[in-house]
Amino acid sequence: MEHNALALEKTLNGAHFGPMSTQPVHVDMPHKLGRAEARRRIADNVHKLGSFFPGGAAVTHEWQGDRLDLVISAMGQTVDARLEVEDALIRCHVALPGLLGMLAKPIESALRLKGSDLLLEDRSKK
Repeated sequence: MEHNALALEKTLNGAHFGPMSTQPVHVDMPHKLGRAEARRRIADNVHKLGSFFPGGAAVTHEWQGDRLDLVISAMGQTVDARLEVEDALIRCHVALPGLLGMLAKPIESALRLKGSDLLLEDRSKK
């Protein structure tokens, strides 16, 4: 997971561009839950991310403080992502490899429309 986090960090900081460069997507998702509650809800819902992709996806994740590093494998592609949980905002960073970069705008739109609902659903009341 550490290698993927480092690769994502380099990509998001613009240090990795080459034949298989990645297209970064950044989406800020405001919330009114506070940092601890937002982190708890994301932890409770991270397993649902796989169903967000057509045909499903394998998702691995690792928390580093208030940062969640994700590796999502679907349709023969691997996507690195990072969620940074703040007091009133979740910063979502996704690095789309190769041809998936052409889908950056639709993926960004989907994250803006459904990201908060998917990640912040309160499962403790069910």
